[in-house]
Amino acid sequence: MLDLVATNSLARLAALIVVFVAAIGGVYAVASWLGHRSALRAQLRQIGEDEGVTMRPASLRSHANEGAWAKLAAAIEAAGLDLTDSKSERLTAKLRAAGYTSPMAPRVFTLSRLIGVFALPLGYIALAYSRPGDPPSFLKVYLIGACLALLGLYLPNLFVQAKADRRRDELLRGFPDCLDLLIICIESGLSIEAAMDRVGREMVLSHPLVAEMLSVASLQLRAGASREDAFRKMSEMAGVDEVRSFTTLIIQSDKLGTSIATTLRVYASEMRVRRELRAEERAHRLPVLISIPLVVCMLPVMIGVLMLPAVVRLVKTIFPMMMGG
Repeated sequence: MLDLVATNSLARLAALIVVFVAAIGGVYAVASWLGHRSALRAQLRQIGEDEGVTMRPASLRSHANEGAWAKLAAAIEAAGLDLTDSKSERLTAKLRAAGYTSPMAPRVFTLSRLIGVFALPLGYIALAYSRPGDPPSFLKVYLIGACLALLGLYLPNLFVQAKADRRRDELLRGFPDCLDLLIICIESGLSIEAAMDRVGREMVLSHPLVAEMLSVASLQLRAGASREDAFRKMSEMAGVDEVRSFTTLIIQSDKLGTSIATTLRVYASEMRVRRELRAEERAHRLPVLISIPLVVCMLPVMIGVLMLPAVVRLVKTIFPMMMGG
């Protein structure tokens, strides 16, 4: 058997795939078992602390938000493979900051990482052994496959983090305009609920993320939620410090009975100052960022242009003199 593996390339490929799949499967099985145990312990601890835990009702939009990935994750879990992450709360908050609010989002994220761990190395192995000529060595295939497996494991994290950063920047760009419109609506006589609904409908085209955030909070208030709960959920949905400060100010103004319009006007002026400071910070960072391509690309060319006459003179006069010409 060992002679066949040593002499036949297809046998080596099959043995490599079997060893790789067995190793990854064993590691994932152990990690899934440990995560399941930790999840059970956390649930038992929560039940012990609070015996009156009630189940949260399902969202009316849950079925509409389920796509092909969600159905695939549900089918895999129904087959017996647990896709629950051991750090589900942190993962849920991270995905919510990126805009993924579906209950199946953490499981789909885990499934995408699992597919990346297997798909990238197997794709490279199939591509490497399908080429004509001598197959690559076992060590090379193993090292590149391990690197691709790590890439498939962390690539969804990078994608989610990049999307969360873009979403945060869009919210920061649109929130000062939202505050100005809210001040105008409140000073014209509208309540905070009506002002949020009106501003949300006005900003659908210019800032859709801010409009969605305001619309969700307005619908929660219409459904009977208190102002504090609705604004707390709004801050959790946004995941931006400016929105958290805004919701805290609204809650405190509502409890203390102060004027919401005056509070929003003061906070809007602070937001405009922060936006100016961020613009100045980016402007001051620009020369430093420009200096890198200037040094890398233009400095060698400038040095070559300045030294070219001296080099030509050396070649024409100095070198013949040194050679005895």
